Amino acid sequence: MSPIPQVAKISMDTGIPSAASTEIPVCSDRFITVYSLDPLADNRWDAFLERHPRASLFHTRAWLEALHVTYGYQPEVYTTSAPDTDLQNGIVFCRVESWLTGRRLVSLPFSDHCEPLVDTRADAKTLFSALELEMTKERLRYFDLRSPADLDPDSSLARTTEEYCFHELDLRPQIDSIFGNFHKDSTQRKIRRAQREGLIYQEGQSEFLLEHFYRLFVEMRRRHGIPPQPQKWFRNLIASFGNALKIRVVFQGSRSVAGILTIQFKNRLTYKYGGSDTQYNNLGGMQLLFWRSICEAKEHGLQVFDLGRSDSGDTGLITFKDRWGATRSTLTYSRYFAPGYADASSRRANSGWRFEAAKRLFAHMPNVVLSAAGRILYKHVG
Repeated sequence: MSPIPQVAKISMDTGIPSAASTEIPVCSDRFITVYSLDPLADNRWDAFLERHPRASLFHTRAWLEALHVTYGYQPEVYTTSAPDTDLQNGIVFCRVESWLTGRRLVSLPFSDHCEPLVDTRADAKTLFSALELEMTKERLRYFDLRSPADLDPDSSLARTTEEYCFHELDLRPQIDSIFGNFHKDSTQRKIRRAQREGLIYQEGQSEFLLEHFYRLFVEMRRRHGIPPQPQKWFRNLIASFGNALKIRVVFQGSRSVAGILTIQFKNRLTYKYGGSDTQYNNLGGMQLLFWRSICEAKEHGLQVFDLGRSDSGDTGLITFKDRWGATRSTLTYSRYFAPGYADASSRRANSGWRFEAAKRLFAHMPNVVLSAAGRILYKHVG
């Protein structure tokens, strides 16, 4: 018999075996079930991430806990796996509820990438059908996917995309070979300069290091005209990730000149946040921090140093990452609009002038006001 249109219903699986099922008709005599589970309560999520080769730190319970505690976002995973079975697939979202920016699903807020952990196109189509119904039922504006792969299973939803640059450094070669692939002038020379200058390197999770890192982070955000995330966010990341997270700061005397935050998950070390004092950039503090991170990752047998995403127009940052011998690829962020919100895509495309005006305003705010703006705005941004 000919297929009938797919219609999805969602029911919540809270990690308790009594969760009800949801059926999506594929043809007249066959149904596929979709479940929604809480990854903070369902231990199957952790086990699934350990097994899945494309799982990243942004999928983890630790990252989701920090998002939930800091911003109140409720994480949800959509899957075709029943509550009494091991998970075979899943797309994780945070439900963002904001009077300022609307109600939507984001995978995931403040995450460089968060690939749908779905291995077949058929499962992707089923989950997209479920998400489409969820948007209609809950009157959500859209859902976002942030993925290294452009996954678009022929959805009927209106869609817009944005592309970012993404860099990864392969740590499997010998350390001398890795160093030899660095740009000789702007990277190798800067590392040697930092070593000659006698910069002091410290790492850990102390309040002392957090305060120095945060000062540098705020100044970096000011230069880019962007409010900083609140200090509470970083404290919650430290509490969630434990020893997998390190704040790394270099000092000239008592003055902190550069700082970064890295997180380890499985065989990958990720550079997530950083900042520097531009008066001391010639000393090579940031290059020293990256080099120390790479050497440590190599010593612990890690295979990838994730340098994170860059805006496609940020040529300075892209060049900086290129010069570490990292492989450049593309991240595609896709936004799928609920019926009736399709015109929002054109409004989004035409809002560039507002963004530029806001950047100029933020760039001239005092630090205390800029930080306050971040505390207020980030829970609405998602």
